[in-house]
Amino acid sequence: MVAEPIVHAAERVLIVEDDPATRSGLTELVRAWGFTAEAAADGDEALEGVTTFRPSIIVTDMVMPRMSGMELLKALKDEVDHIRVILLTAQGTVDTAVEAVKAGAEDYLTKPLDPNKLQRLLERLAEINRQKRENQSLRRKLSEHGRFGRIIGHSPAMRALYQVLEQAGPTPASMLILGESGTGKELVAQTIHELSPRAGAAFIALNCAAIPDTLLESEIFGHEKGAFTGATDRRAGCFELADRGTLFLDEIAEMTPATQVKLLRVLQERKFRRLGGRIEQEVDVRVIAATNIDPAIAIRDGRLREDLYYRLNVFSLALPPLRERKEDLPLLIHAFIDEFNARDRRSVRGVTPDAMRVLEQHAWPGNVRELRNVIERATILARGDMIELAHLPALGAQAAAPANSLTIAPGMTVDEAEQKLILATLDAAGGNKTRAAEMLGISLKTLHNKLNRFKEAGASGASGA
Repeated sequence: MVAEPIVHAAERVLIVEDDPATRSGLTELVRAWGFTAEAAADGDEALEGVTTFRPSIIVTDMVMPRMSGMELLKALKDEVDHIRVILLTAQGTVDTAVEAVKAGAEDYLTKPLDPNKLQRLLERLAEINRQKRENQSLRRKLSEHGRFGRIIGHSPAMRALYQVLEQAGPTPASMLILGESGTGKELVAQTIHELSPRAGAAFIALNCAAIPDTLLESEIFGHEKGAFTGATDRRAGCFELADRGTLFLDEIAEMTPATQVKLLRVLQERKFRRLGGRIEQEVDVRVIAATNIDPAIAIRDGRLREDLYYRLNVFSLALPPLRERKEDLPLLIHAFIDEFNARDRRSVRGVTPDAMRVLEQHAWPGNVRELRNVIERATILARGDMIELAHLPALGAQAAAPANSLTIAPGMTVDEAEQKLILATLDAAGGNKTRAAEMLGISLKTLHNKLNRFKEAGASGASGA
């Protein structure tokens, strides 16, 4: 079965060739590859086509009557800078073609032409142009609406983040995203994916803190039938599902050391084996990892392997907490109002001054995720077209609580202080462990582990007494 050609209709390719048969054959071939293509018989005609056809790529013969390919290149560089030029040259003029590349041509191909090489080159240039258009679109959204892809904000901290995303997104490099819980690490990972040449392939996200240790390795690498009790069928893991795309591993420090070793091997060798499998499979996946704790502390405590950290940390992004970019609050609030208006068919227009004051004074320990939840609830409660102070009862209660309600006494051990903080936060969250974990800036899995440790310590203390 013949695969359907990839459609590159946005890419207009102008074929410039003085030989009629070659010109016609090349034009039809490029169209068959999914591009929009037209032809010109010489350099002069090509310059006219630049105005009427507006190509993004020109494939031109080097030696032609009236105007050579080199002269066409120079004329184009004087007038336009967005057209990418590929030169076709006979073996005897390769030196001239090399000079043309130095002068601004994208590349050259020798005759007789290898169609596969030309197709690969055209598709590479089409992808470069797609990324350029995407970046220009993102910059327009940023200047007009304070948005960069899926991310919202125009504060200095966010603009600095966008610059790194724009530079690192199109590369194949692994990345490590640092930030408190709720700062939008997965949204940033999705934006990186969309800025990359892998945008047309899968984006697979996995929260390592949400998967039991006994199942995490299977989730990542997959398993064969009978690999363990309950493995009734073969199952593809995240690496297989993300092949040629991007795999986002959130809360990487919650992964067991043994699984971290296997992950490091996949990153180094681009090969993996399913649980219970014997055959190694090659995989082409860009890995983006994230953690909400300081990597130095995680390495010190044995929760993150140092070699894995350095392998992932080709690019590092630190997401600012919401309390450090409160100038972005109005943008975020209105974006969430628009989202919930559309979803729930509401017509909320905004927030009253009193309600906005409370929102601005709140510390937002749960960051953007907490803000989204608050606005969702307030939008549902709002009976008119404005969110009022009465629609923010949780924030009002927090604002009224005494700032020094938690006392840490001198001489108290770190473990005792941690236990007191966690239990007080759990109480303030009404027993909601998910909410308490967000307020503490730790994963739900970590919170459960700490609570279990407190219980074990209490039980052993009671038995010792």
